[in-house]
Amino acid sequence: MQRTGDDQLFVLTAVLLTPAQFPSVLGDDYPEVCAGLGLEPYAEGYGLVLGQDGGGARWTVVTEDVPLVACAIAAWDCGVEYELSPGEGSVVAALPGWPLALAVSAPGVPPPHDPEPREGDPAPLAPPDAGEWGPAQRRLGADEIALQWAAWREQVADDEVEFTEPGAGGEAREAVRRVLAEARGYVTDPPPPGRVRSSFAAGEARMLRADGPGWSMVARTDDIAFVLLDEEPGEVHPVGRGPELPGLLSSLDELAARPV
Repeated sequence: MQRTGDDQLFVLTAVLLTPAQFPSVLGDDYPEVCAGLGLEPYAEGYGLVLGQDGGGARWTVVTEDVPLVACAIAAWDCGVEYELSPGEGSVVAALPGWPLALAVSAPGVPPPHDPEPREGDPAPLAPPDAGEWGPAQRRLGADEIALQWAAWREQVADDEVEFTEPGAGGEAREAVRRVLAEARGYVTDPPPPGRVRSSFAAGEARMLRADGPGWSMVARTDDIAFVLLDEEPGEVHPVGRGPELPGLLSSLDELAARPV
């Protein structure tokens, strides 16, 4: 793949950036992530290809060829080699830096570093600071729960979930009730694309992910939910089904963005 001039890009990894699938560490919804990368939030989405040039500099190549990137990711996940090289006509931008932290580097080139700035270039992309709890860490925590649902669910007995009916006392519970109220608001006033996402789960259930200002919720449509809050670092609040949660999850699933 060519970046500019004769500099070859050594591809290290790639991720999808669509309303249904995007690095949630970068934002609560698809338009927010696109804005952070200086991209238009087109419904078709993008693929982000992260690599190094011949001098070792970090680059993120943005391509409109989403199917190509999806095929590459699927092959790599199966342990199959796949040469990812989007055609020049599909490349939207070559952005300096990486928006995500990578622990790998290309062999035979200098260690990863930001390219020398040129006049008019945007500031190099960099992953969110992982040193302190904040929105990025809250979203990463929700990602982990979704990936390890069974392990998290085993830690919670049904009688240990949050009591969220009106009138329940406790500061932590009042935060949880606020989240559920905002999530219910999405049903009547749909949020930006990607704010609610639905993916496959075991059986006939769906795994739901909803995010909002200061909160993230992960749930299975046939089970409970977990809530994380910016204001409570590292805390995970399980929410029991009760009389309201099943209907809320069903309604959210109907409006959620889904992978194609």
